[in-house]
Amino acid sequence: MAILGELKVANTAHPHLVSPLPTQNLMNIVVEKQPKCVATLNVEVPAADVAAKRAEIASTYASQAKIAGFRPGKAPKNVIQKRFGKQISEELTEALFSEACDQALEKENLKVLDFGFPNNLNERPDGSIAFDTKLILAPEITLPEYKGIEVKAPSAEITDAELDEQLQSLRERLAEFEDVDGRALQADDIAVVDFTTTVDGQPLTELIGEKGQYLAKRENHWLPVKEGAFLPGYAVQLTGMNVGDEKAVSISLGEDFPFEELHGKEITLHTILRGIKASKLPELDDALAEKLLPGKTLADVKDLIRGNMAQEKEKQIGEFKVNQIVEHLNKSASFDLPEEIVMRETQSQANTLVEEGSQQGASDEEMMERQEEIFSVATQRAVTNLRTNFLLQEIAAAENITVPDASLLAHISRIAQSRKQPLKKVIKDLQRTRRIQSIRSSLLIGLTIDFLVEHAKVTEISAEELEAAPAEQP
Repeated sequence: MAILGELKVANTAHPHLVSPLPTQNLMNIVVEKQPKCVATLNVEVPAADVAAKRAEIASTYASQAKIAGFRPGKAPKNVIQKRFGKQISEELTEALFSEACDQALEKENLKVLDFGFPNNLNERPDGSIAFDTKLILAPEITLPEYKGIEVKAPSAEITDAELDEQLQSLRERLAEFEDVDGRALQADDIAVVDFTTTVDGQPLTELIGEKGQYLAKRENHWLPVKEGAFLPGYAVQLTGMNVGDEKAVSISLGEDFPFEELHGKEITLHTILRGIKASKLPELDDALAEKLLPGKTLADVKDLIRGNMAQEKEKQIGEFKVNQIVEHLNKSASFDLPEEIVMRETQSQANTLVEEGSQQGASDEEMMERQEEIFSVATQRAVTNLRTNFLLQEIAAAENITVPDASLLAHISRIAQSRKQPLKKVIKDLQRTRRIQSIRSSLLIGLTIDFLVEHAKVTEISAEELEAAPAEQP
């Protein structure tokens, strides 16, 4: 979930700008609000204030400048203006802009996401200055009822059946495999196969290239003989074969197959059965426990597994509750989003999707062909993320939820430990890249979610009820 930075409110100025004008100046500030969380800030600065600020900036340059023929601080104003006129004018504009933003925040009680840059700068003959800027505002949200949100969740209890399933899985992972002689391949065996794959008589790689190499040819490939192993319908078609037998197995691929070029096509795997193996599961006893954890009994291992399962289940239940709460909030609140912020987040999500596709082996050409689909998914994610963040920040403000400095420091300390760097260096790096506030905002979102879960109305349901009502899941 993308985390927004803290909203800019009264008395907040751009950190890179020079000091603002004294508060007694008489700037003319007009804010024109528009739809879609946009406003125009129109500013007129009286000539006296412009002159005073210009003189202040010029004086700073004069005191620090080293100019041949003059002692520090003694160069005439006209010399300073000639040498540093451009820099003085730029800093003057920045200072006036910063002060205008501060006054607009105080006057209009605005929540600003982005102040933009000064536009249409007009230095008038009388010495006054006028300019405008585009403001991107946080949406105005009427919060729905957020305490007592009804959620459904299964019990956190670990049943004996669930524990037995984990123990059986453990036995299967520790199984030993024995060669089978004198009979044909049957269900639940392990088939050792060589195969090459063709499509319409042509090698698979000629159609999809090297990215499908794992599917094009394998040698001594171990394959569990059960439905769902490797390719749908492949393993079960091998039953009845004897070692050394050959068979051409045809598989029809659906529209959900990872390689788009193979959607709806039939592939043929020319297979040789090289061997048959049967798994021998270890006995579930104290001897196995001693092998896994020296000095422990089977009862100890069961307690450990049950504890780990409980932790994982608690985590899953927590995520399940959060998803329902977020879904409820988004359905219950209606507000506009700033289009520019949506576009930025959409681009970020699209970049993530493209990166994920590349890591999964998709080519640049495939990603270009899926451009419309990627943009659609990225937009949906962006809108959901932004709506959720705005809602949670608004709830945090309503409930006076804040992040203690000690919590922020503890989080940064963990970052330093993970990087194996000194804490002071990490803090400086985060300050330089302006990520401190982003981290604080992320922690704030977490605290707000914890608050909502704590105040939710939870109804416990069975796993069977959960399976029977998938539409109710977020």
